[in-house]
Amino acid sequence: MDLHLSFSTTVTTVFVVLVVAFLLQILRTKKVNIVKNQAAPQAKGAWPIIGHLYLLGGSRPPQHVLSDMADIYGPIFTMKLGVHQIVVVSSGEVAKECLTTNDKVFASRPKSKAVEIMAYNYAMFGLAPYGDYWRQVRKIVMLEILSQRQVEMLGHVRVSEVRASMKDIYEAWLMNNDSEGSGMVKVDMKQWFGSLVLNVLVRIISGARFQHNDEEGVRLQNVVRKFFELLGAFVVSDFIPFTNGFDLGGYEKEMKMAGKEMDNIIEGWLKERKSLGSKTKATNSSWTY
Repeated sequence: MDLHLSFSTTVTTVFVVLVVAFLLQILRTKKVNIVKNQAAPQAKGAWPIIGHLYLLGGSRPPQHVLSDMADIYGPIFTMKLGVHQIVVVSSGEVAKECLTTNDKVFASRPKSKAVEIMAYNYAMFGLAPYGDYWRQVRKIVMLEILSQRQVEMLGHVRVSEVRASMKDIYEAWLMNNDSEGSGMVKVDMKQWFGSLVLNVLVRIISGARFQHNDEEGVRLQNVVRKFFELLGAFVVSDFIPFTNGFDLGGYEKEMKMAGKEMDNIIEGWLKERKSLGSKTKATNSSWTY
């Protein structure tokens, strides 16, 4: 009797375990199907290793290619760019959800060879990935640089530079009027706005100002322009990591040169400020009795 009871209990236990496992498997399958149904559709046509990169490397602008794909797959879909899977959003409502409700999910920045080489291995605040370091530096920047008090204190610099830039245009018009007798003068607005922004930033950082066609000013503009061009360059190793050691396209060499030139300019400003500080300190100490 005891043997029969023990056998029945064992069979019942095994049966219950199998039923529970079967039910859990059904629930897990349904959950996976729900997640798949909720996930954004993935664009078809991905190639092995490179994914959809071949679609963006043709003669058509990338925005036109993505627009055509949005007409097929809807306002949100995913693509594979090498080893990375990206989300493409073409709807204002969906973009609002990404940038407000789910902003922390999309707050980070992808790693890239350009930021690694030219931005001191992700140390630059504007290019650093989201995390503790970024939050701490952001707090310092907002309190010490971009606070309302600091912005108002530097207002005279912006006003002064706008006036000086307007004066440059007026002087160019006078020179053209005297030499050619024309009441009109051509102005390269790209160069003008570039010089204006550059002088505002340089005066805030170093206290200096570049004159029109100043050699160092032109050099700095060229370096800054090259810097941002390389930030947007397509580097194969960013998407296919095993090509990292080949420097396909030669961008890594250009990035190192641009980063080094930027370092030299900023280091020159730093030495100048240190020298000025030492002279000021020496002058003040000479009046101490």
